Amino acid sequence: MDKFDTLTGVAAPLPIINIDTDMIIPKQYLKTIKRTGLGTALFSEMRYNEDGSDNPDFVLNKPAYKGASILVAGENFGCGSSREHAPWALLDFGIRCVIATSFADIFYNNCFKNGILPIKVSPEILEKLMDDASRGSNSTLTVDLVTQTIKGPDGGEVSFEIDPFRKHCLLNGLDDIGLTMEKAPKIDVYESKAAENRPWA
Repeated sequence: MDKFDTLTGVAAPLPIINIDTDMIIPKQYLKTIKRTGLGTALFSEMRYNEDGSDNPDFVLNKPAYKGASILVAGENFGCGSSREHAPWALLDFGIRCVIATSFADIFYNNCFKNGILPIKVSPEILEKLMDDASRGSNSTLTVDLVTQTIKGPDGGEVSFEIDPFRKHCLLNGLDDIGLTMEKAPKIDVYESKAAENRPWA
């Protein structure tokens, strides 16, 4: 998993509440277990017209936001079914951070396991960041996980809270496998002793 420390990028405004995982990645794209290639299907029902052409009114199709790496969204982001394909699709598109007032629990946990930083902020801060994100090509935010701050295009700065363990995992690029591998020396010692004590096993 890629480490996350500081991210400076264009923030796209998505002022919609209750964006569920089927909106993020519709069910017809869940046949694969690969984490790559899903970016083209991200928000596909809003992003594409019925003939497959780009919907020019959808924010991520607008020229100023095509390279967005941050989403500023409404409350209860990631609700619905617990598909891990949702953070996979966001990450494959290039989204490394989602900012909202609240997230569905399973989606929130899945983000951390896939190198995406979900940030919870107050409605007042979200309104300010949504305004920043609405500036088109000037909507650049800097998210600093080390200092737990978000800096806007005008230099204004807000703070956010995050669980220390999850922060440690993102800063060091540790998913569940990575966390286990950190304990490899201790596991090796245990296995060696177990083999000595139970040679018949």
